[in-house]
Amino acid sequence: MSARRVKAFLQGHKTDANDAIAIGLAALQPAVKSSRTITLEEQCQQGITMMRDLAVRQKVALAKQLRDQLLELGHPINKGDAALLRCVPEIVEDAENGLPDFYREALYHQYQQLRDLLAHAEALEQRFKEAVRQDPVCRRLSALEGVGPVGAMLLKLALSQPGHFNNARQAAACVGVTPVQHSSGGKGSISKLAGDKKLRSVLFEGALAVIRSLDKREAKTIKEQWLKQLIHRRGKKVTAIALANKTVRTAYAMLKKNTDYQPALLVG
Repeated sequence: MSARRVKAFLQGHKTDANDAIAIGLAALQPAVKSSRTITLEEQCQQGITMMRDLAVRQKVALAKQLRDQLLELGHPINKGDAALLRCVPEIVEDAENGLPDFYREALYHQYQQLRDLLAHAEALEQRFKEAVRQDPVCRRLSALEGVGPVGAMLLKLALSQPGHFNNARQAAACVGVTPVQHSSGGKGSISKLAGDKKLRSVLFEGALAVIRSLDKREAKTIKEQWLKQLIHRRGKKVTAIALANKTVRTAYAMLKKNTDYQPALLVG
């Protein structure tokens, strides 16, 4: 069970005994759903996804620190990792820039660390893409609009057990791409706290890419026609969330019925 659901039944301070009582009380409630259990293969796929994300964050943080420090010292560097890797050794070897020796040594050490991190991140990226290519479910999900390797893997991990959800809307709500419910009715915005933040972000960015591409050409499918109409009425960001919602629902139906994605083409 989700720890957030169990916490509502916790009485007193957080101790092992109180936690056990809260878990027992929560287990008796029909409205509290049990968490999904995933297979060993899915656990490993989730693991390499997390490794890849960590490597990317570390690479970006280290590159930003190097770039910002050198900018403060009067050495602006163009965007891109290649430009940074090319300029740092030149700055370290320049004997006339006035940098003290201890800083040159530290700067070169950071440069070597960044170079190793880039190689590590690239190796993880290749292994991740290979894992996506070898997985038949990920290959099928990659056919959806705006779904790349990362989106396909995250969708597969989130919806690997379609029977855990009663319907497609429940699956979309679990990801966090449905409007927040209010007892007074009406339409609201999506929650930024609930759901799978990583998957929602990836689907949103993928949907924006689809929308940008669609601006430059005519619609070829019924879904693209619907997107163009929705962009005109509600704007691009609302349309991107609507496409992400539809993507999750479609992926849920594909996994539940074990079918491939077949976009409906416009006639004529």
